[in-house]
Amino acid sequence: MAVREGVARRSVVVIEDDPSICELLQLYLSREQYLVHKAGSGSEGVALVKGVMPALVILDLMLPDISGFEVLKAVRAFSNVPVIVLTARDADQDKILGLELGADDYVVKPFSPGELVARARAVLRRTGEQEEAESAPQILGGIALVPGERTVRVDGSPVELTPKEFELLHYLLLNRGLALTRERLLDQVWGYSTYGDPRTVDVHIGQLRKKLGPWARVIQTVWGLGYRVDPEAVE
Repeated sequence: MAVREGVARRSVVVIEDDPSICELLQLYLSREQYLVHKAGSGSEGVALVKGVMPALVILDLMLPDISGFEVLKAVRAFSNVPVIVLTARDADQDKILGLELGADDYVVKPFSPGELVARARAVLRRTGEQEEAESAPQILGGIALVPGERTVRVDGSPVELTPKEFELLHYLLLNRGLALTRERLLDQVWGYSTYGDPRTVDVHIGQLRKKLGPWARVIQTVWGLGYRVDPEAVE
């Protein structure tokens, strides 16, 4: 039973009637080591959520049988699973209704798959998987970071990082796809932001890039803001 529960925590149900979007989400979520289950209709999706009891549901509002709002109501009748709503409509009333019905986040089409995965990761951390996510190995391209061992390997070879370099890389990898301000990095990695010097972040990023060698390209500068790890930079 423990094995099944462990798998369930890493499962995602995608309720979407567009096969191309389903395949794209499966591709990106699989890279994050999630097991993806797909449903092409609302009724199928509700049944799938009941059967799988996943860690996350990604729900399109425009479905061929019943609306995504009805699916969300049905799911909330038996589960508090985090739900990210997808829609082609950007109307404020739709967002408000979705959130009132229990959606955890709202993404408007067309969307970046990388951003959606980053939002999924953030929702899961907010809703109870933070400790598990933070203790899990982080692998991106040739970079492998193991929190429990405090080790980093680049293309299989060990790399020596200072404690702050390690924590900075770990935080960037946990939030891959998201643009992170220098102030947020100071707050989360160093524990201060108000009195911190943003150049501290820049110096540590520079050192990290040197030590990551050819994989330094995954850490991208977001001009005027800060930095982000780009999952697509490994391709």
